[in-house]
Amino acid sequence: MTSTDSAAPVSVTDSAYDVFARACPSRGTLEHVTGRWGALTLGALHEGSFRFNELRRRVDGVSEKMLSQTLQALERDGLVHREAQPTNPPRVDYELTPLGHEVAGRLLALIEFVEGRMDDVLVARERYDAERGGR
Repeated sequence: MTSTDSAAPVSVTDSAYDVFARACPSRGTLEHVTGRWGALTLGALHEGSFRFNELRRRVDGVSEKMLSQTLQALERDGLVHREAQPTNPPRVDYELTPLGHEVAGRLLALIEFVEGRMDDVLVARERYDAERGGR
């Protein structure tokens, strides 16, 4: 099977994009998706459509400014759809695009894995801190 066959597995090196290369545009999208606020925003929007303040309450700890910047970056990357309703007062809803749903699903699998292994992580932290004189 050649690398042009559609059934052939694609490795990172077969892709036109290389996230490890400084100038690759995929690096910026990866940063938007995996940054703290990006990952949490995508995870929250996987639950459904939210208005801005609803989303800010769901993503506990995010500032208005950071949420606004995060939503703009995710919208630019085609992961979030913003819909402004022509009402008074204006109503703006945010939801995931089909691509955003796919990305969020993968992120949620990682989030669930991390949450499920937190006991192991906490034990490792305690051991690390004890060996290095605590934190």
